[in-house]
Amino acid sequence: MATVRRAMVNWEGDLATGSGHVDAATSGAFSKLPVTWASRTETANGRTSPEELLAAAHASCFSMAFSSELAKAGSPPQSLAVSSEIAFDRVDGKWTVVSGKLSVRGRVAGIDAARFSELATQAKDGCPISRALAGNVSLTVEASLDR
Repeated sequence: MATVRRAMVNWEGDLATGSGHVDAATSGAFSKLPVTWASRTETANGRTSPEELLAAAHASCFSMAFSSELAKAGSPPQSLAVSSEIAFDRVDGKWTVVSGKLSVRGRVAGIDAARFSELATQAKDGCPISRALAGNVSLTVEASLDR
């Protein structure tokens, strides 16, 4: 049976001047995160956006997938620092998520930089959020190994 997670948004007003807030309905881990159109297309000013939430989902998903790939290769990570950038731009006049870029710095014993990068690419291609975006959004990963 599929695992289901829920989020909820309450929105008031039109797109340009309205506002809302998003809640993690399943976990309760966050609530009333403010969101506006301006936080998507201009300055965040303390508000989040669907793209920032997507970046958070992608970074956390990738970190889990990459730690799994490293462990399967016999080099479990001591630590991984992952960031995700989601780009939101106009394509043919419509706002679109156009790309995602993952960056990872890792502290991993018993592995060289080339293998670390290879496994990072495998994790990028295999993580469920990447798979959801595949074919629609250009995805890249930059991996660097700390010694």
